[in-house]
Amino acid sequence: QVQLVESGGGLVQAGGSLRLSCAASGLAFSSYGMGWFRQAPGRERVFVASISGSGGSTYYADSVKGRFTISRDNAKNTVYLQMNSLKPEDTAVYSCAASIERFYPRNFDYWGQGTQVTVSS
Repeated sequence: QVQLVESGGGLVQAGGSLRLSCAASGLAFSSYGMGWFRQAPGRERVFVASISGSGGSTYYADSVKGRFTISRDNAKNTVYLQMNSLKPEDTAVYSCAASIERFYPRNFDYWGQGTQVTVSS
């Protein structure tokens, strides 16, 4: 079965950086678009970033453009989210997801459990 396992979350001060990883198994990784989402306490889950199967196309929410970078290593079946210049409002549970829409992932079929990111002011 498909498994997505996130890691790399933690507590960081405002202005700091974190790199999240999501290791995928049970799917033909390069055939899937991948995405990152986040959910803050009491709020709905929202889109953060996504990447095409080849890694050639990336998409970002306006709130993270210029600060976050999504990338992938298809040889390692892993997608990353580099987060710089973190703000307290970035505090949330971050989850990765896989989409059969390889080129422009918008609808996601598989989800990880998430990793907590807390940014202190």
